[in-house]
Amino acid sequence: MKWKVAILTASDKGSRGEREDTSAQVIRELVEEELGGEIVDYRIVPDEQDEIMAAMIEMTDYFQADLVLTSGGTGLGPRDLTPEATLKVIDRVVPGIAEAMRMGGMTRSRTAMLSRGVSGIRGRCLIINLPGSPKGVHESLMQVMDQLPHALGIVSGRIGEHANER
Repeated sequence: MKWKVAILTASDKGSRGEREDTSAQVIRELVEEELGGEIVDYRIVPDEQDEIMAAMIEMTDYFQADLVLTSGGTGLGPRDLTPEATLKVIDRVVPGIAEAMRMGGMTRSRTAMLSRGVSGIRGRCLIINLPGSPKGVHESLMQVMDQLPHALGIVSGRIGEHANER
């Protein structure tokens, strides 16, 4: 199956053109190579909750992405608001994805416990918050990549919930 994927980067400096968005490039490569997905939308917005929310809503409702991957805004800083924005637009939380990313990250760096990223479902779309650094993006996404096809199949309604059980 070809999954429609949107990439959203939350970064004040990136949105002003002061920093190259290398994390989004890592996401794009992993989505295309590991997931076989197609990027249907990509944008950088400032660390403003309303702008992050509006972008996620448009990506899910208008572009009908199967998966929205966000990068940035998941730390402890006062402008790190991506998890709050995500929680306001999703219908249901999928805590195991964020938990797996944090647990996997902690095997390499104890600071992974400081990530506040969340994951959830809006309509028929899965939204996953990733860290802002290219290394953090790669490690986090690879921690859950093997489960994404099954999760996306269930969320999108393309496969039954217990399709892999024997």
